[in-house]
Amino acid sequence: MNSKRKVEVFSAGCSICEGVIDLVNRLACDSCEVTVLDMKDTSVSARAAQLGIKAVPAVVVDGVLAECCVGRGVDETALRNAGIGQAI
Repeated sequence: MNSKRKVEVFSAGCSICEGVIDLVNRLACDSCEVTVLDMKDTSVSARAAQLGIKAVPAVVVDGVLAECCVGRGVDETALRNAGIGQAI
C-alpha cells in the first residue's frame, strides 16, 4: 500500500501553469507527493504523450490523468475528486 498519493503537474512554465501548480500545492495534504514536470524535457513530454496529455497544464494522480484535464481546464472540484488533499 502506498503511503503517499503521487501527484504530477505537467507544466510549460506559463502563468496559467503556475496558477495550477499553486492550486495543487494549496490543495495537497500530507498524503500527497507533488512533483512539477517541465514539458520542455523530452522524457517528460514523451511520458505526457503516453498518458494522453494533449494540453498543459495537466495533472496526473497516481498515474491517471485527472478528469478535469481531459478536454477541459483544471478545476478544484475535479482535483479533489481525484483525491488531492485527502488523507490515505
